[in-house]
Amino acid sequence: MSAPVQTRPTADNRSHGRTQSHSRTQSHNHSAPTVAARWNLAVAEAVRAPRWVLALPLLLIAVDLLLEFALPDTVAAGFLLTVLPVIVAFGLRPAVVGLSTVGAIALQAALAERAGHLTEQHHIWVYVSTALAGVLGAALSWQRTRQESDLVRIRTVAETLQRTVLRPVPARPGGLRAAGLYRPAQADVAIGGDLYEVCETRFGTRILLGDVRGKGLDAVRTVADVLGAFRATAHETASLAELAELLDRQVDREAAERGDEELFVTAVLLQHGPDSDRCDLVNRGHLAPMLLTPTAVHAVSCPEYLPLGLGHLAADRPTLVTSVLLPPGHTLLLHTDGVSEARDTTGAFYPLADRLTALGSTDPEAVVTFLDEDVRRHSGPLTDDLAVLALTPETR
Repeated sequence: MSAPVQTRPTADNRSHGRTQSHSRTQSHNHSAPTVAARWNLAVAEAVRAPRWVLALPLLLIAVDLLLEFALPDTVAAGFLLTVLPVIVAFGLRPAVVGLSTVGAIALQAALAERAGHLTEQHHIWVYVSTALAGVLGAALSWQRTRQESDLVRIRTVAETLQRTVLRPVPARPGGLRAAGLYRPAQADVAIGGDLYEVCETRFGTRILLGDVRGKGLDAVRTVADVLGAFRATAHETASLAELAELLDRQVDREAAERGDEELFVTAVLLQHGPDSDRCDLVNRGHLAPMLLTPTAVHAVSCPEYLPLGLGHLAADRPTLVTSVLLPPGHTLLLHTDGVSEARDTTGAFYPLADRLTALGSTDPEAVVTFLDEDVRRHSGPLTDDLAVLALTPETR
């Protein structure tokens, strides 16, 4: 069963509502710490030694003492302690390497004194070798710590970039309750090829969710360009259909600049006016939104147009805006194929409608949290970027 829809031409202009102020608090996430706080925490975690690094030096000392007391005095087991500073350098700071070097030499000297060999020439060379190993270990530890700090800095910049390009979803934009989720397929990559944005404008709350063809840095560049164009034009263009066409031309220009004839972006654009029980949407080659009601879950039936960037192939086809009934208690779910095309070990797709029906909730936060956990239970590690937006009108 499809949602009740009403289709009208693009010339229909929406009534202009005053833009309501709102707090850009992130939905589905707790308030994030400051960049400085994240930096200090990350550095502390980066240089924190794993357990095996702490255990190995102690094990070496224990073995050395065991051999020292088990073997005759003619066998100097203290030679083993020469490698102690290098082992410590694997995961501890240069200062700790220096202390371990001093401790190793002191223990070597104590064991040599016990056997009456403290000042013998070959023992002196052992002390010198241990000291040189300590210098080498401190240098290696310093270099490792520096590289880890550089890595933390890069990750911090990437996180900041993600928050700049993909802004947190506002919890209550213009009479709606919203929750959002974004998961890149690669855990070490902050931004992938999926995109979303929620803007409050004088025309109502406007929402974009899309998926860029391709991966890597080119996809990230397209994400940034499309979101930048949407944020600029969403406040100036009265018609939702015209807004979609402006974004289409933006992607088309970018494709021409790159010489990439296959560049496109599938997208859904949505508009909701304050105190309205309906929302308008335009689908540019994207997956149909899901409408969650207290009794059913079904895809929204609406005309589907070519993705952004390919509109010139059907320039004579006018864009129609679909109006969908969305009263309080109903939730509209926008998602990318990272959800619906997630596969399990047998190759079966994630049964989105069935799982949402089994959930039996239309609360945006509950829906997003459920999908975050359930999709990964179904597919294991993500193989594609995943983006979800759930929206419902506030009870009036």
